[in-house]
Amino acid sequence: MGEIKVVELFAGVGGLRVGLEKASKDFKTVWANQWEPGRKDQFAFHCYEEHFKDSGSVNVNDDIAKVKDQVPEHDLLVGGFPCQDYSVAATKAKGIEGKKGVLWWSIHDIIKNRHPKFVILENVDRLVRSPANQRGRDFGVILRCLADEGYNVEWRIVNAAEYGLQQRRRRTFIFACRNDVPFARTYKENCFEDIIRKEGFFARTFPITDKIDKSKTGTYSICKCDYPTLVEVSDNFEEDFYRAGVMIGYDIYTREVEPDSPKEQVTLRDILEKDVDEKYYKVDVAKWQYMKGSKSELRTRKDGGTYHYTEGAIPFPDILDRPGRTMLTSEGTVNRSSHIIEDPQTGRYRILTPVECERLNGFPDNWTDTGMSQRQRYFTMGNALVVPIIEKCGKTLIKINNGESG
Repeated sequence: MGEIKVVELFAGVGGLRVGLEKASKDFKTVWANQWEPGRKDQFAFHCYEEHFKDSGSVNVNDDIAKVKDQVPEHDLLVGGFPCQDYSVAATKAKGIEGKKGVLWWSIHDIIKNRHPKFVILENVDRLVRSPANQRGRDFGVILRCLADEGYNVEWRIVNAAEYGLQQRRRRTFIFACRNDVPFARTYKENCFEDIIRKEGFFARTFPITDKIDKSKTGTYSICKCDYPTLVEVSDNFEEDFYRAGVMIGYDIYTREVEPDSPKEQVTLRDILEKDVDEKYYKVDVAKWQYMKGSKSELRTRKDGGTYHYTEGAIPFPDILDRPGRTMLTSEGTVNRSSHIIEDPQTGRYRILTPVECERLNGFPDNWTDTGMSQRQRYFTMGNALVVPIIEKCGKTLIKINNGESG
């Protein structure tokens, strides 16, 4: 069926592109954007450019809100965007205006302008629950935007480790399919349950068991008869979204699902380097034990007042024979969230190396060794996604685009 032209937004160091290109040579990125606001050194973009500068894609290092009109025609729009406040308001001109600087609205404008056949987006797992005071509103705004532009939508919260991968990283993935492409027949010819269990994009990519908890299901409508405008959605929509779901037209079905996990599992031990440099062993064991340990103590505020602080324990050292914990941008620093291991080669405590962090996300070794500092290498990996998850999505999309079943 030929190549799939891709536009990649919020590209970071290129995890989405690496995953898609591992899945198939038919994915051809034509335009990409990466911009880190407030930073003089755009180290993530420089890494991206170093790897893809000769690929033929246009790689843009600027605020997406300023360059969104430059986005060319494409088949697939991908991006990992931050969870922000998606509320909207009516303008004096009776139009809709999202909060300034919220990146979803740039994605929305590109979709309205170019209407790609497919959209794959990635976000934090809490997206479906935010904000706390109007649970589900932000996700409802996104779904309504996509429905208004003629897309059927699926979503799934995926923990990479539950599909055999090396990191316990939970993320929300959104798949949108324009309602005039061949795969849209899937949404017309199947019931919600069949789409979630076997026929949908995520059912084909991340299998689930047949188990259903009827207490954790929901059926909603976000149609214009109930919510005449997007402002009405923003002001009034509040529902529970679960781990999986489908929207056909304006009708939504969502439920909890249980992953059908593979028997083989990549562990933290599997991604470790040997003969690691001595600098990674320079750890204050007592300090790490305190940071990782449980706490129940009286603390003093800046104003002199006191409060009782409690905190649960994190394993010390990290368990090697299971997947790593979720990697954050603070990885590699003296921080409670950083991994610390007992090196199986030396029996000594150490932090992870930048290469091990790349492996924890499924990148090639030394992917970020492009001139950035070691601290920045850790930071970019904390911001990245698990590449093999995208590779799995890419393989499914190729089959869908080629009209293959299963």
